[in-house]
Amino acid sequence: MLAARRKSAETMENADLVIEVLDARLPEASSNPIVTEQRLFRQRPCLKILNKSDLADPVATQAWLNFYNAQKGVTAVALSCKKPSEVAKIPNLCLKLAPHRGTSLKPLRVMIMGIPNVGKSTLMNALLKRRVAAVGDEPAVTKSQQRLSLNDRITLIDTPGMMWPKIAYDSDGFMLAASHAIGRNAVIPEEVAVFLGELLLARYPALLNARYKITVENMDGNDLIQAIAQRRAYRLKGGDYDLEKAAHTLLQDYRDGAIGRISLETPESRQAMLQASASATSEPDEETQK
Repeated sequence: MLAARRKSAETMENADLVIEVLDARLPEASSNPIVTEQRLFRQRPCLKILNKSDLADPVATQAWLNFYNAQKGVTAVALSCKKPSEVAKIPNLCLKLAPHRGTSLKPLRVMIMGIPNVGKSTLMNALLKRRVAAVGDEPAVTKSQQRLSLNDRITLIDTPGMMWPKIAYDSDGFMLAASHAIGRNAVIPEEVAVFLGELLLARYPALLNARYKITVENMDGNDLIQAIAQRRAYRLKGGDYDLEKAAHTLLQDYRDGAIGRISLETPESRQAMLQASASATSEPDEETQK
């Protein structure tokens, strides 16, 4: 991680523009603060791509686009990197953000960054219209930087997915795990599924009702997992319900978009979470008061 951080800082010094690929369902939780820190230090413009927008709640996505496009030096677009017609818009957006480059004599050097499993490799392949980067539904598929020519005006620099040393907020960790940006070995799927269930019950109960054909009123996350196990008849050999399998079902259905178009955070929910966290941190504990 430290080596990747140093390498990205060195590369950004000689880049003109940063493309940061985010998960449209959780844009801020999937934004690496190191990327922001490095590009602001170098004063590089940024094109934020809210990828997987076809899986995200369109109302929440529009709110995020408004949020990012109000920031200095930032342009944000929502698209699916699996759709060539949408990816085709990206080169012109890049050229507009760095008008001092983008000629055959001075090609625009574009650095593509993001955390694991947000779709950077899919984006690279779509831009170049050939397979140049390994793609997989697992974090950290890309292992090293590679520099490729898009055309005589733009050079692309693909970088490995980079996480930061410590995730500051528990909810971010759960959202990242639910969206498969954190490897299976780093999380307990049942806990992640309960978190996801709580969030979906609060924001998308109708979608849960339609997907699993259950009444979700007055349920919590554990109740939802139990109800899915019962509805799908997931049982262990001894006859007990297989809650682990039900948890995996909920997570996979969310990741695949089978439940519906879902966003795990909005600018408003993000602000509320940050305020709640700040309040909790500033309140002295009982031992300090004594």
